[in-house]
Amino acid sequence: MSDWHIARGFRFAGLHCGIRPDPNRRDLALMVSDVPAAAAGVFTQNRVRAAPVRVCQERLPAADLRGVVICSGNANACTGQRGLDDARHMTAVAAEALGCRAEQVLVCSTGVIGRHLPMPQVESGIRAAVPQLTADTAALDAAARAILTTDTRIKVSTQLLTLDGAEVRLTGFAKGAAMIGPNMATMLAFVLTDAAVSPAGLVDIARRAAAQTFNCVSVEGHTSTNDTLLVLANGSAGQPLKGRSLTQFEEAATVVCGDLARAIAADAEGATHLIRIEVKGLRTDEEARRVARAVADSALVKTAIFGADPNWGRIVSAVGYCGVEFEEEHLSLWLGDFPLYESGTPQAFDSAAASAYLKNTRDISMRLRFTLGPGRCTFYTCDLGYEYVRLNADYTT
Repeated sequence: MSDWHIARGFRFAGLHCGIRPDPNRRDLALMVSDVPAAAAGVFTQNRVRAAPVRVCQERLPAADLRGVVICSGNANACTGQRGLDDARHMTAVAAEALGCRAEQVLVCSTGVIGRHLPMPQVESGIRAAVPQLTADTAALDAAARAILTTDTRIKVSTQLLTLDGAEVRLTGFAKGAAMIGPNMATMLAFVLTDAAVSPAGLVDIARRAAAQTFNCVSVEGHTSTNDTLLVLANGSAGQPLKGRSLTQFEEAATVVCGDLARAIAADAEGATHLIRIEVKGLRTDEEARRVARAVADSALVKTAIFGADPNWGRIVSAVGYCGVEFEEEHLSLWLGDFPLYESGTPQAFDSAAASAYLKNTRDISMRLRFTLGPGRCTFYTCDLGYEYVRLNADYTT
């Protein structure tokens, strides 16, 4: 926490309001920009979209955003008109307490689908959060904890850089541990900066950053109803960025998103391994993404990694059914430093050593090489074990 770089002009709060029965679990967060901020978002591609997603999409991009209110433990998804009314009312309550218009506040929720929010508790929580808003690391920590569901730890990433002679800070935090599959899933992520960037610029940056990070992570391929990435820039650091400085800012924002995406995959429910899948040599980046995702979403691949079984046939067969055209001789595969399959031919390898690599290494690397072009993708997933099944079997019961 001591090395977190908090973007200037932003304050945070996180508390328990009563959505969750456990009084020790925070379930409501509020973050506020002291001055109007540019804002953009990227959202779930699920056709079933939670009420908060719909409200955010109605209001973005924006040039004068003031705050975001977030609740956990209840997704406010599949809740009809009442759900929409509740989401909008949350922004109105926050706006009244902050002294701004309801349209200047966004709303996010995460948790169980199909249940109405306990609005009296939520309203009280929002009003109680406003006096607690501060700009220190303890407040950011509280907000980051308040958005968690089955996560085992908070996910925070910050960057500090100098652009056009001014110090610029980026502060990102997120939640996500399961129901994760492109295009974005069950995740909420927030990237805040004191840089000055236009709403249109943030739209492009958010989309490109999400494509390279959050849309390249999968736990089980299940795209959620609530997935949201919000990017806010309040300009407290100085003049609007342009040219090379804007490019450097986008690179830093992508680093923050990448850190958060990897943290989501690493924290997947019951996961014992973070798996990096690096694909190169396809005709296009999209082909490489399709290959990587097929491997990442394969339950057989994921259970093999969990069991420390270097059964590379599962990986190769997943590549074969993903819909990308290639011949076997175009493909080679490495697991860590072990060459398993080269130009369509199996390679002799020490299976006991490969199994030990899987058993004793948390961060696993798979490299798939083709000979068809410049297309590439790096994708993250995790293994699949007993704890994942137990947690998701018991999620609402």
